[in-house]
Amino acid sequence: MMGSLKSMKRNPSSTVADADAPEAVDRLSTLLDRFHVRASLFHTGLLCGRTTFEAQPNRAFLHVLRRGRLQIEHPPRAGAPRRVVVDEPTLLLYPRAVHHAFVNPPREGSDFTCATLQFAGGDRNPIVAALPPLVQVPLDAVPGLRPALDLLFAETDRVRCGSRLLADRLFEVVLIQLLRWVIDHPQAVGVSSGLVMGLSDSRLARALVALHASPQEDWTLARMAAAAGMSRSAFAESFKSVTGTTPSAYLTDWRLTVASTLLRAGQPQKLVAAELGFSTASSLSRAFKQRFGAAPRAWLAGVA
Repeated sequence: MMGSLKSMKRNPSSTVADADAPEAVDRLSTLLDRFHVRASLFHTGLLCGRTTFEAQPNRAFLHVLRRGRLQIEHPPRAGAPRRVVVDEPTLLLYPRAVHHAFVNPPREGSDFTCATLQFAGGDRNPIVAALPPLVQVPLDAVPGLRPALDLLFAETDRVRCGSRLLADRLFEVVLIQLLRWVIDHPQAVGVSSGLVMGLSDSRLARALVALHASPQEDWTLARMAAAAGMSRSAFAESFKSVTGTTPSAYLTDWRLTVASTLLRAGQPQKLVAAELGFSTASSLSRAFKQRFGAAPRAWLAGVA
């Protein structure tokens, strides 16, 4: 299902209540430190006629429609609607590889600034896995976005020293602002369970951030519940209801997802096991095989 939004300012009922937004907790930094993302500008200006963006493994897109009207087409079984019409300045995030085509009447060419994104871990990146195939948000819905976009457009509208590098970094700033907004408004973009929903809950977010920051620690249910400021039973029930999984299963999955990135980066299995709270390298290997279908060495050979 596509995440879409039509003028949040005119539809406040689709937002998460402000009281539920855990402003005191940084819910993104640890995720982005562990699973970084790099942007690369590839287009700025008009797009006329039909422009196709092929689905390639581990390649995501962030498009900024600055002005004009746009029709987007997706193939069957892409997870997004076959046809989407956008008629206001909008951010369009494709976090995973999804074939999509922009269709613009030649006399009404829409103005775009576009970048490819490379998320560490690809589809296994927790942020990528938690988002719908398309996140569509009007520019005016995201507070504080305009200054970053003004800087981005200033760099893309004319060539100056370092413009491409600066534009890449500014695209990353725009992405972080978009992700921050999505965490505060998950249901507005079609998210109903999983990591994003957990981070949108002020109490669960405290526990999730603690798990993300220190996965090697002994996280009993009682300790997780204490981090959230809840009783064990209330925490376990709320966690399962909101994220769709149990606290222990989430912790194991987080450790193994982080392990996969560390192993791909060349870190020895023994050190990875110690860093993530596994008693031995063998215990990591057994859990890794159960999760990914192969022991670390065989898995690395298959993804190399």
